[in-house]
Amino acid sequence: MNGWLLAAGVSATVTALIHLIAGGRDVVRPLLGSSLEAEARHTLHAVWHFATADLLFSGIALIALAPRPAPNAPLVLFIAAHFLAYAAVFLVIALRTGWPRPLLRLPQWMLLLPVAALAGAGVL
Repeated sequence: MNGWLLAAGVSATVTALIHLIAGGRDVVRPLLGSSLEAEARHTLHAVWHFATADLLFSGIALIALAPRPAPNAPLVLFIAAHFLAYAAVFLVIALRTGWPRPLLRLPQWMLLLPVAALAGAGVL
């Protein structure tokens, strides 16, 4: 059993659930009630669910790979890379807002970065 991949998979799955529940309340509901054009609102709503599916399927894939003696390194590295990219996007956007304590106002990177690190450690 590859404990790194199991931890990464569980973390990604928990992140998906947090995204779906807390994000639905704090981001999607206000978005859907906003005055944005209908096409923009519904496109962003769909993209929200794309992200949920991506987080969930990535978690499931990592959990499925964890028991294998030789996990599929290219797939694991791909998942690690896209979680790293997601974390980097949140960090850059948060730091450019000019808000006080921006890393706490957009804390998603705190959930995404550990998945990247754990998955990467699972193939080293």
